[in-house]
Amino acid sequence: MKRKLIACLMILVITASVLAGCAALPESEGAQAPAPASDFTGKDPQLEKHMKISAIWAKDNGNGALINRICRDYQEKVNPNFTWEYEYIPSEDLITRIRTLADSNDLPDIFAYESGKPIAELIKGDKIVDIGAELARTGSTDFVTPAATSLLETLSDTDTIYDLPLGLNVEGFWYNKALFEQAGVEVPATMDEFEAVLKTLYDAGIQPLAAAGASGETWEATRIVNAITVRTVGNDAMKKAADGEARYTDPGYAAAAQKVADWAAAGYFGEDVNTVTTNAAGHMLMNGHAAIFYNGSWFAGSLNSEDNKAGKDGIGFFNIPVADPSISDIDSYSMNCGTVLCFDKAGYDDGAAWFMKYFVEHIGDAAMETEGTVKGYTYSAQADNMSGYTKLVLDEIGKAQSAFTWYEAMMDTEVSKTALENVQLLLTGGMTGEEYMTSIQKADDAD
Repeated sequence: MKRKLIACLMILVITASVLAGCAALPESEGAQAPAPASDFTGKDPQLEKHMKISAIWAKDNGNGALINRICRDYQEKVNPNFTWEYEYIPSEDLITRIRTLADSNDLPDIFAYESGKPIAELIKGDKIVDIGAELARTGSTDFVTPAATSLLETLSDTDTIYDLPLGLNVEGFWYNKALFEQAGVEVPATMDEFEAVLKTLYDAGIQPLAAAGASGETWEATRIVNAITVRTVGNDAMKKAADGEARYTDPGYAAAAQKVADWAAAGYFGEDVNTVTTNAAGHMLMNGHAAIFYNGSWFAGSLNSEDNKAGKDGIGFFNIPVADPSISDIDSYSMNCGTVLCFDKAGYDDGAAWFMKYFVEHIGDAAMETEGTVKGYTYSAQADNMSGYTKLVLDEIGKAQSAFTWYEAMMDTEVSKTALENVQLLLTGGMTGEEYMTSIQKADDAD
């Protein structure tokens, strides 16, 4: 991991304690005259602008609802000449769809995309806006946190950002406290303790793990493979494999995949794991039907909702247990900025710039108000007004001293597709760990 990411995380430890004091700037009021379109220091000039937005969330759920709220607020409070249309794209179709639209020069004005290798292709093709430069031009740079900026730069291997985050997240294991108490187990600190907890839960008649294995949502399963790989091979394991310094078929990589296959064979994921969606897996944890659920800090949004039958303090969190601290220690977290938003360069103008300015200056507060989640932007919420789950997330983010990426972050598109599709076979016994990693290596060799 780049030094700038580690440095960013050190900044984050400090930032987490003072973010509550970072308020969004108030909108211009009074009789101030509208500023020229290219002057972003004054009042919004209310330019006529229609924007097409394509994303992987339903418009009334999660980030989809948040994006549409920002659009609605901008139209109603600032610019009545702004209109938008919102298109849902299934997550499994996202990269293919955007790549096709990019090739035909028909990208949406704003679209969800994947950071890492996928976005690097769009940057190379000069298809998307240099967001870093536009934030500077509109005077909005300080509204995106240094941590999010550095992480996005690292993922795209650039010295500026070409996307906006929709989260600043650590990942790990959420657990149902009542089920842990029922089985008489405690939060594990080591990988050996973790496996012992899984067995004890299973022997007590409790499903140890909930995970999504449904087509299009298998990223949860590959995250668990990644968790074991990193703790047993090293924080840079996946980067080394992507760069050719290691092979996906090396013993440590295959052993990590086999561990997940063994857990599935032992019944730890329950029955029919390949039919379980991410939403269903989360509800299994909150409803007490499974004890442990791998997910990110963004899950606090669900925990803060009425869907959480475990209550305001019924769910806890622990980082990925350590196998050998000299390889990967407990202060290392899987970290990401979520699915990102990009702006089409061909259709970008001052009307789009004014909307982007409003978006980054208000999404932090909007996310905190509606979900209690951290999105990689400043916000004005005070700690006393946050839920326990939101405070928990901020505490975990503040503990991170180094970071590693998710499984597919450094993979090319076809390699990533192979990893995500074939993990279903890993979960059902159709592939061994060695066979699974061989399929990924073959895809990498052919790429």
